[in-house]
Amino acid sequence: MRPGSISRVLGLSAALAGVIAAAFMAPASADQAAPARTAAAAPAVAAAPANFTHPGVNLNTAQLDFVRAKVQAGAQPWKAAYDQMMGSRYASLSRTAKPRAVVECGSYSNPNNGCTDEREDAIAAYTDALAWYITRDDRYAQKAIQLMDAWSGSIQDHTNSNAPLQTGWAGSSWPKAAEIIKHVYGNWPNAGRFSTMLRTVYLPEIINGSNSNGNWELTMMEAAVSISVFLDDKAAYDKAIGIYLTRVPAYIYLSSDGALPRTVPSQNLNTRDKIVSYWQGQGTFVTGLTQETCRDFVHTGYGISSVSHVFETARLQGQDLFPQVGERLRQALGFQSKYEVQAEPVPSSLCGGSVQRGLGPITEVGYNALNTRLGYAMTNTQRLTEQQRPSGTNNLFVAWETLTNAQNPN
Repeated sequence: MRPGSISRVLGLSAALAGVIAAAFMAPASADQAAPARTAAAAPAVAAAPANFTHPGVNLNTAQLDFVRAKVQAGAQPWKAAYDQMMGSRYASLSRTAKPRAVVECGSYSNPNNGCTDEREDAIAAYTDALAWYITRDDRYAQKAIQLMDAWSGSIQDHTNSNAPLQTGWAGSSWPKAAEIIKHVYGNWPNAGRFSTMLRTVYLPEIINGSNSNGNWELTMMEAAVSISVFLDDKAAYDKAIGIYLTRVPAYIYLSSDGALPRTVPSQNLNTRDKIVSYWQGQGTFVTGLTQETCRDFVHTGYGISSVSHVFETARLQGQDLFPQVGERLRQALGFQSKYEVQAEPVPSSLCGGSVQRGLGPITEVGYNALNTRLGYAMTNTQRLTEQQRPSGTNNLFVAWETLTNAQNPN
């Protein structure tokens, strides 16, 4: 997708996107025979807020202040998580940005022309923004600005087969940094150029979603929602939320869905055989299973992470998506965590009796949202989350979530 096409790809009005987001059929009961269904009827979702909250991508001011106070008090696990972040290469004040005009990313990182550099510079900008917020050392804010300015002055396109996923990964980190710098630090002369970069280079590549494995579209919608918040773009926000609310029920299965998982209409998964193939050959559907569980837990973790990030950002923007997403997120976290910590053997009915573990540092945001704030007991998720603390970064789009989200009540 090339710059300048944003008016075409955002052809949905905010109102129409809201209709799509809400146009779900009620779940079938567990014992109701069901053909492949595309649907979901959950309660209607409000449109984008009249005014976006800033900072408001994954974190708001109250959450950031909570983190800062905990670190300054030397409280755990936040101080250990902070030390981990500050000891990483991403917090280095000597870091030199490596921007380029065209980032080319092929399957399995072949070729990798600027892909790792872009993702890691974006994580570094976010790391520096957090470091500035906690320390108030202006050098970190200036380093974040330096990294963002380098890329906004260079990047023109993403190419090759992994371009949408790459754009989603990098596009999930840039707005988290930019929200803190623009709306709290404030002294950023090239903020407008950075906004133009997100609007013309990133958003067109991701806003229409993907028919690939579900983690692709979920990460792309995370980036699209985050960018839309930063840009105060209500139409893009509504469209991204609408796609997200179609994808999540097609990614995480609940027994109330019926005999088969829900599907995304554009994928034409209209037979059981097609669905089973798309679900990595898994023909036994149980609550909490994801479309990629039997692929591996690494990619499953990517998907669950993005589900939790959009869920959280929407909450900060005044949208409660719990009726549509909350129970699916809770069950996905618990199901994968159970086998990640080996709380019980993998049954022969699941992935042929063997799973590829490696869920990654992705549980903190969802666990905090559902356990700390809403009070749901999540024994296996808690065990995994506490085992992994302080969770670091997956070097793609997840970073420092013990620091930012552990036991954060705001």
